[in-house]
Amino acid sequence: MRSNGIFLSLICLSLLFNSIKSSSPDLKPLALICGNKDGGTDSDGRKWESDATYLVSADKSVEAAAQFQDPSLPSQIPYMNGRFFTSETTYRFPINGRSRYFLSAAIAAQALTQAYIMKEFSLAPLNSDSLSVTFKPSDKYNGSFAFVNGIEVMPSPNLFDSASMVGFEEQPLDTSSSHVQTMWRLNVGGQYIPPTNDSSSLARSWYDDTPYIYSGALGVTSQAENNFTIAYKNISAAIAPVEVYQTSRQMGLDGNVTRKFNLTWGFQVDANFTYLVRLHFCEYQLSNINERVFNIYINNQTAMEDADVLAWSGRPGIPIYKDYAIYVPETLGDEMLWLALWPDNTMRPEYFDAILNGLEIFKLSDTNSNLAGPNPTISDMMQKQLQEAAKRPFENQGKKTYTTALIGGAAGGAAAFAFVAVALLGYKQKKETARNHGSTTIFPDAAANCRYFSLGEIQHATKNFEESNVIGVGGFGKVYKGIIDGATKVAIKRSNPSSEQGVNEFQTEIEMLSKLRHRHLVSLIGFCEDNGEMILVYDYMGHGTLREHLYKGNKITLSWKQRLEICIGAARGLHYLHTGAKYTIIHRDVKTTNILLDEKWVAKVSDFGLSKTGPNMNQGHVSTVVKGSFGYLDPEYFRRQQLTEKSDVYSFGVVLFEVLCARPALNPSLPKEQVSLADWALHCQRKGTLEDIVDPQLKGKISPECLKKFAELAEKCLADHGTDRPSMGDVLWNLEFALQMQENPEGSSRKPTSGSMDYDTPEVINHSSFLAMHRNTLSLGSEHDEKESEDVPDDIIVNPKGQ
Repeated sequence: MRSNGIFLSLICLSLLFNSIKSSSPDLKPLALICGNKDGGTDSDGRKWESDATYLVSADKSVEAAAQFQDPSLPSQIPYMNGRFFTSETTYRFPINGRSRYFLSAAIAAQALTQAYIMKEFSLAPLNSDSLSVTFKPSDKYNGSFAFVNGIEVMPSPNLFDSASMVGFEEQPLDTSSSHVQTMWRLNVGGQYIPPTNDSSSLARSWYDDTPYIYSGALGVTSQAENNFTIAYKNISAAIAPVEVYQTSRQMGLDGNVTRKFNLTWGFQVDANFTYLVRLHFCEYQLSNINERVFNIYINNQTAMEDADVLAWSGRPGIPIYKDYAIYVPETLGDEMLWLALWPDNTMRPEYFDAILNGLEIFKLSDTNSNLAGPNPTISDMMQKQLQEAAKRPFENQGKKTYTTALIGGAAGGAAAFAFVAVALLGYKQKKETARNHGSTTIFPDAAANCRYFSLGEIQHATKNFEESNVIGVGGFGKVYKGIIDGATKVAIKRSNPSSEQGVNEFQTEIEMLSKLRHRHLVSLIGFCEDNGEMILVYDYMGHGTLREHLYKGNKITLSWKQRLEICIGAARGLHYLHTGAKYTIIHRDVKTTNILLDEKWVAKVSDFGLSKTGPNMNQGHVSTVVKGSFGYLDPEYFRRQQLTEKSDVYSFGVVLFEVLCARPALNPSLPKEQVSLADWALHCQRKGTLEDIVDPQLKGKISPECLKKFAELAEKCLADHGTDRPSMGDVLWNLEFALQMQENPEGSSRKPTSGSMDYDTPEVINHSSFLAMHRNTLSLGSEHDEKESEDVPDDIIVNPKGQ
């Protein structure tokens, strides 16, 4: 029987692994916080011990603690402490295995605009009973150093055997003797799975797959019923946790649509390596073979024809996985690894569909046991920005712009020291800001991930803030239509110096939006902070806000199907904020003016100046001063000042009734009992008279089944207690179902699935920035506030100063 391998996970700057002989005590999982003598517990409840016991020579290192936590860090433990090495220093662990890998984390973190990096390796079993991990500063630059925040070392069951070599069906590849680096681990169609919920004791993280889907064809997502049993029969339970097999992404119900696209994911990889692509499957909807049959393609080569999950597993509820290996050669452009699923019509299956539950991609070591790849390349825009920043003299030492944090990491060596201190240990030196004329402080990863505009560029784009270019006014200030780079339309939001939404909202918007990209979140292009200005530049939304198409009378009237599709898009954006990655992000200002529509009527959530994130939502809420818009504000949040994601659900419930009834959330001109749409709609719904207040333009155009489902959903969203409200994922599921009921009132032969599909032309994606943004972060959008009616107080800030 083959001995077990070793599962090794590190947060690191530079690594050099070498196995050595020593006595071998019983193996135990190790989670070590570096540079902290006391240890601690992370946000997932995992305990970390001090690393000091395993240092061969502690006198060659320095312990340090960060002074400020970057908001994208998932936990204080282990990232807020570090051990720095100015000369070669070694850890020694009682463990099996050896490997070798080197990475420059300073350059990588800057190029990927990430606040931290985690690398995970699985070391093949060898005749050795201890492992040395050596940190060696680069000898190419004066003053360089190595550092590490945390090290995890865990015994692992045998997870690797053989894989089908794509393009060479008769030549399976033995992967059991390869050292392996984990590149991606995705819970396809599901939510983030933290290390504490992983199978066995491997403490792996499983991330949302949405950021890696190519084009707008997202397919549909679904989840098994709560009472459905997943039974490990053909594989070990250590392969993947049960949550992976309880959710999936599929292509959809309509064969006329699914014939028009592939369900495709794209990943940027290092050239000249072989990659193991592991696909996880579990059928929980269908019962018979040949109901769902599809082909699997990797890098445009056929990996498997006539894939039928039930034919593989034997019956529903039995997880299986398939391993495929493919070599990625060096090309002129970015090296990409593409996975595509396409329904197979040759077998004449009942449904023209495909399914995937989970996805892992591993890099396999070469013949020299090497896993080293090149450092990520700093983008041309970032390089230009760094060069321009280096040329600009600072006005004085006490007043520096965000560019001070971006000192030339690309030059390496000593220059990397300040970048590491800021970006990887989360240290941030607070600078003074003045409300009207000061310079704000932006996190370096945020600033580097979007464009910096000079005030002159903004003035040129807006014709010196010409009033005829004003397209909206919100709590932050006026929004102008502008033209940049000769022809690109943008929305430019300029802060009003007297606005209550000032420096904090400006910083929040940039820091969140710069990290997060999603189809249903408006994208931030850049910002300007010259001469005390606070200006944000966004994608231009050609059809403006949702509200102006509901009851303003000066825009196109939306059909009921259009309204449903817009609600589905907005729900998808909010669902991603709540569950798309490590942090829960609560929007805190969901309303119809913050749901924007692009030229193709795709809904995008905007305005994140009031948003809140929490690294630890185990308490279920974030205590905060109440802010939001009257008419949409969660009454439980108002009473208790405890913010949860269900506060967004309440606000979205108001949006749903607003879409159905085509009237404002608050209308003081109406009788007292009708002023609040939420109160009045609930009253009518419970009395059975809701149809009386439905938008007259929709009368007779909504199927009764659809209206019933939609109204029941809106009512549940407005439950007085957050625990009684659905999750945003449930909201999305029910909206999808409502749309199916509208289009097919007599029902479908298949159970409805959650999620929805975008059938637009595939979008052009910058894969470098698109793939780099995910790893351990989430996704957000931007704003384009619309002029409000004078009698509708939508942008009231509730108790902004605790008064």
